[in-house]
Amino acid sequence: MLPAITGLSADALVGWLQSAGQPAFRAQQIFEWVWKKQVRSFDEMANLPKALREQLAQAFRITSLDHSQTQGAADTTRKFLFRLHDGRYVESVLIPANPALYGQASDRLTLCVSSQVGCAYGCKFCASGLAGFTRHLDASEIAGQVLAAEQLSGQRVDSLVFMGMGEPLANLDQLLVAISLITHEQSLHLGARHLTISTSGLVPQIRQLAEHPQQIRLAISLHGATDEVREQIMPINRKWPVAELFAALEYWNARKKQKLTLEYILIEGVNDALEQAEILAKRAQKIQAKVNLIPYNKVDGLSWKRPSDNRCKAFREVLRRSGITANLRLEKGHDIDAACGQLRLKQETHEGIIAAPAKQSS
Repeated sequence: MLPAITGLSADALVGWLQSAGQPAFRAQQIFEWVWKKQVRSFDEMANLPKALREQLAQAFRITSLDHSQTQGAADTTRKFLFRLHDGRYVESVLIPANPALYGQASDRLTLCVSSQVGCAYGCKFCASGLAGFTRHLDASEIAGQVLAAEQLSGQRVDSLVFMGMGEPLANLDQLLVAISLITHEQSLHLGARHLTISTSGLVPQIRQLAEHPQQIRLAISLHGATDEVREQIMPINRKWPVAELFAALEYWNARKKQKLTLEYILIEGVNDALEQAEILAKRAQKIQAKVNLIPYNKVDGLSWKRPSDNRCKAFREVLRRSGITANLRLEKGHDIDAACGQLRLKQETHEGIIAAPAKQSS
């Protein structure tokens, strides 16, 4: 299988051109055709010599993703299903702006991007890990989701959240290559401050990412303010408990300017006690983090329930009284299983059911 050209950095493309006997200045032209003009074949690159277009077609695919299906929600959220070269599938979700933040007329769009096929971390609220981990996405497959979303929607994506299928920090090397492509001034040129990486709490990788020069935002899937509660929801807490996680977040704060976000999915009778809210408030104060509260989204195969609206609001008010910026987030795309925690490897398409691949042995 040929590699996708969307996985090549500008320097790598210059190197390939030189090895192919072509001038280095063609790299900027190719980047513009792929990322800015978003052509779907090398034949469309009109200012390149025919011989070079033929060389490119023999060496690369134009994209690493084949669009399989789009689902639209009532709130205009769109979920894209992509087929990969090995027959696996991943999903991305294009989310409209929250009117409370940007106003009714805003056309800002956020893309929720996947980083793996499946997930090995088994968070108990999440559909993505139900079938286990299959493989990492490469940089072209990660960055290609952004390019494909813009092609399919005909609109510019304004911000990215790496909160789709998989644990982004478990695939950190490829993720950072993808981010360098997405933020490059000759490609999509998205500012790093418009990118948010979500993690279940991989402490060594948080510290590693803290040393990365770009001012990327970080969100932590916390979902429990104490070890006892968090371990019911987040198996990773047994390896890196709350104290170690928050030590890494303090390390992050010492090196980054962007404010941390704590994501907290409210689950009835599990983590919605107001005592948890009080402990959470103290932890958020210590690292100057804001908190996103997310009422649990129903996932087939999981028995948990969302708390009542009154309980969710009471939890939020405990945080606010402590001076914490706390938002009760309304889900987007719930009616097409595109809300937080609902992405998984089993979707209906025009071809029938695409079953989740078997979990690979380690």
